[in-house]
Amino acid sequence: MATETLILDYSWSGTTAKMATVLEAVTGADKLDLTVAPGTFGDTMNATADIADEQRSADKFPALTTNLPNLNDYQTLLIGGPVWSGKVSTPIRTLLNQLGDFSGVVAPFYTDAGTPGGYEDEFESRLTKAQFVPGIGMTASDLRHADEQLAGWWRLFKN
Repeated sequence: MATETLILDYSWSGTTAKMATVLEAVTGADKLDLTVAPGTFGDTMNATADIADEQRSADKFPALTTNLPNLNDYQTLLIGGPVWSGKVSTPIRTLLNQLGDFSGVVAPFYTDAGTPGGYEDEFESRLTKAQFVPGIGMTASDLRHADEQLAGWWRLFKN
């Protein structure tokens, strides 16, 4: 039988990880941090953005080094990642490509510098069988009030 909710997050700078930790406390869900091989990205955001642009152009995304559980054991996946150049970060693209036959509910949560661009549209377009639910985005400064905002989003999500 599927359990309720799993939070999966990739965080390059630690900002999305903070959001995921608050979301874990708010929801009581299981949580798994996603990782890629060391050296996959640069030491600066600009270098990382350049690498991500190259990955998108080549349609070749980084492998996740995290061992994923059977995602079909969950009814809901909350998937978090940073917004890179108004797009889904490439590690999250890798995860979305691996969802396969997952047919439960999927909602994004994401961090950005104030310009999420078409993040949710791109995220939703990557889902094949899952049911998309609108997510929530935050900037680093929003995290000061993350408990309240995420609790409000979660209440709306569950209704």
